[in-house]
Amino acid sequence: MIRFAISTAAALLGSFALAADWPQWMGPNRNGVWNETEIVSELPSGGPRKLWSAPIQAGYSGPAVVAGKVYVVDFVKSTGEPENNPSKRSLIAGKERIHCFDAATGKQIWSHEYPCEYSVSYPCGPRCTPTVSSGRVYSLGTMGHLCCLDAATGKLEWESDFKAAFKAEVPMWGYCSHPLVHGDKLICVAGGADHFAVAFDKNTGKLLWHGHCVKEQGYCPPTVIRNGNQEQILFWHAAELLAVDPADGKKLWSVKLEPSYGMAINAPQQAGDIIFASGIGGQAVALKFQLGVAEPTEHWRGKKDTAVYSSNATPIIHKGTIYGCCTKGILRAVDLATGERLWENEALTGGKPHGTAFLVRNGERYFAFCETGELVICELNREKYHEISRAAIIEPTGEAFGRKIVWSHPAFADRCIFVRNDKEIACFSLAK
Repeated sequence: MIRFAISTAAALLGSFALAADWPQWMGPNRNGVWNETEIVSELPSGGPRKLWSAPIQAGYSGPAVVAGKVYVVDFVKSTGEPENNPSKRSLIAGKERIHCFDAATGKQIWSHEYPCEYSVSYPCGPRCTPTVSSGRVYSLGTMGHLCCLDAATGKLEWESDFKAAFKAEVPMWGYCSHPLVHGDKLICVAGGADHFAVAFDKNTGKLLWHGHCVKEQGYCPPTVIRNGNQEQILFWHAAELLAVDPADGKKLWSVKLEPSYGMAINAPQQAGDIIFASGIGGQAVALKFQLGVAEPTEHWRGKKDTAVYSSNATPIIHKGTIYGCCTKGILRAVDLATGERLWENEALTGGKPHGTAFLVRNGERYFAFCETGELVICELNREKYHEISRAAIIEPTGEAFGRKIVWSHPAFADRCIFVRNDKEIACFSLAK
């Protein structure tokens, strides 16, 4: 009996030790990898068990989960009529809010809000997932309002208004570049003359460096890449990929990559010595670092019948294969080494324009959260797409191209999935 109790306690302690946080967009390393174990191999009949839900309002921002707390942002409209017109800005007023919930119960712990007037297309709400680091929450709103809050209490520690501080022009679809913590810096895409890229002291908000004038800032978040032992920060604006030194923001190298409509959206992904980036309008490139060379060379560039050209969801790379949802609403598998298309499938996206599914890898299986509000467990490899199970878990309350959608990247933490729409945030167990 004693031996059983000891072994049971050890198993439980091991299980808790393996629980992981989801502190920012696309996970701990922004690569769509979820490393927790003891996860279901298929969804139970009737779908995963709902643990809780809490009311929130509109937004595209995904949640972040750290140390038993969930952080998410929304927008409450007070005046104006929003219109999802891709070529027209809507003028509406209201307030943006940053919420903190208990991850186990859904009980609200705190909320911080500020007035905000929107002048963007698709004015649903905030786009950027909060970034949580060292007891602070960093949130960037649709109109460029950056807040640093105490993660435990919600107390405002410092803030910056990009429009006022840098005379920045808000992009057509708002600020979408999730803030990046790198060492003691918070690195953001701000805009304005010589302020496309900025770095703040993450503790005090002091501006540490800024630089680079660009015609259009785009929507892509700053990304950490590595050339041997050297770390670089890679930005993608509407004309090129731009790598800078994280110490001072000075340019290291750049490569032309011009998506249609200035829609530089997806974060470049690195696998070994290769970096892949793609966007709409048939724009894709794979770059390769050579040992001892400061900047990469072009390994291949996408053509009409190669690569994957993604829009809303960043592709992920595993075992030499790129998996991504293209603008035509098709999931494609592409060879990382050559750009050759291996297969394509419409099961996740329905073959609709900008059909979106957010892929997250757990071991050798993938959890795909579809714009329909469905969660799908599937296997992806170089030969095929194989669906294991699916279940509807949240209502698609948004709208795009005349159909109902939910375009928000979920969080995977504490052996759960945390999802939101324009009415609620909900938590479902994925524990085995």
